Amino acid sequence: MPLSVVILAAGQGKRMNSDLPKVLQPLAGQPLLQHVIRTARALNPANIYVVYGHGGAQVRAAFDHEEVDWVLQAEQLGTGHAVMQAMTAIPDDHTVLVLYGDVPLIRAASLQPLIAAASAGALAILAVNLDQAAGYGRVVRDPLGHVRGIVEHKDASADELLIKEANSGLMAAPARRLRDWLLGLGTANSQREYYLTDVVGLAVKSGHRIEAVLAPSATEVLGVNDRIQLAEVETCYRMNRARELMVAGATLADPARIDMRGGEVSVERDVFIDVNAVFIGKVHLAARVRIGPNCIIKDASLGADTEVLANCVIEDAEIGANCRIGPFARLRPHTVLEDGVHIGNFVEVKNSEIGTGSKANHLTYVGDARVGSGVNVGAGTITCNYDGANKWPTEIGDGAFIGSGSMLVAPVRIGAGSTVGAGSTITSNAPPDKLTLTRAPQVTSSSWTRPRKLAADELAAAVEGALREPGMVSEPEAASGPATPDESQKG
Repeated sequence: MPLSVVILAAGQGKRMNSDLPKVLQPLAGQPLLQHVIRTARALNPANIYVVYGHGGAQVRAAFDHEEVDWVLQAEQLGTGHAVMQAMTAIPDDHTVLVLYGDVPLIRAASLQPLIAAASAGALAILAVNLDQAAGYGRVVRDPLGHVRGIVEHKDASADELLIKEANSGLMAAPARRLRDWLLGLGTANSQREYYLTDVVGLAVKSGHRIEAVLAPSATEVLGVNDRIQLAEVETCYRMNRARELMVAGATLADPARIDMRGGEVSVERDVFIDVNAVFIGKVHLAARVRIGPNCIIKDASLGADTEVLANCVIEDAEIGANCRIGPFARLRPHTVLEDGVHIGNFVEVKNSEIGTGSKANHLTYVGDARVGSGVNVGAGTITCNYDGANKWPTEIGDGAFIGSGSMLVAPVRIGAGSTVGAGSTITSNAPPDKLTLTRAPQVTSSSWTRPRKLAADELAAAVEGALREPGMVSEPEAASGPATPDESQKG
């Protein structure tokens, strides 16, 4: 049967004490609702309906990239009422799966049995066994073990509160049947709302089969109602992702101190990741890559046997095999490093390609450059790529040697095999296989003496004397008359 997914995302989230709608609160760098939509998408549904209400404009704007059907719940009259709003667009021959925008850790694999049971004609609910079920509705069974209803926590009796089998709120049902049950809902409860869970009692009365599918873990059905629960879910998310990396072949120095924010992190065999690494977006680490402590890596791929030392930031970069980066290096967007490149401490590379075996080991900026193979870029070298309005390229040929403290003023080309003398400012192309340098003559003064520390009165007198030198205006003179318009613009 075709599948329609309904995601309930209309709640305000008052306990968050936030101007941000609850489903936009961040989990792993992405809104809660984004995680749920991603899971729904993995089920290959015919349609995804998002029921929205509070902060509707914000919510829709945040997901304008998603192909979903938006359904407005103008008045928040309960979960049953929210599903009613979406049912008008869902055909009778569909299976309906109901998810929640604040239950972000549910996996597609855990929902498949629920969908299968509903496709076979049952009303399927996702249950979970909890030692502490406060706040959850309880699954009530008859003496034979058949589900006969769900009672919300606020409406439960003392005996019902002892039940450990809790309702997660997630359910699936044949669309035609669900529509009939929703029309039979009432508001005879403490909240005066239309509870979606009440369809279970209506299904029992009509003699319909109820199937309670047990969730694999309580973690998957954790909901988020306040910032404490948000932090707990974040911890669970992080541990789940850490386990996935370890199963795939990575060693984590401390699984509790790794952070993955959105996207996808994939690893090959024998990767090592030290503490406090942060991965953002899509990241791939090839075999035997080593990531040092306190590194941030976003949207990047790293080749086999590459090592990233401590405190590096890498963003939107493609890094070859056997590279060595850091410590304290920064690779900015559109950086490509071929195999065997060394980028050392306090080196920044932006929008540049660096060829096989080249090195920039100390205190260097390489921007908008194309660097050949086997190049050595000395400490303190800067590609001066920006003239205040435009970015200009620098080209450095294979085997070139750039001396320390050099300024390469773009646009400029350094020929293959060229040597640039230390301390040079290169403004014109340097020919291949030649030494190019620019230096002022070295001067030694025999009459110079080292300055001595002046007493306070000596220093004051020296300053006053300096200010009276030609071209300087003393304070009384400056105040002796009104400034002309031209003078008022000086300085």
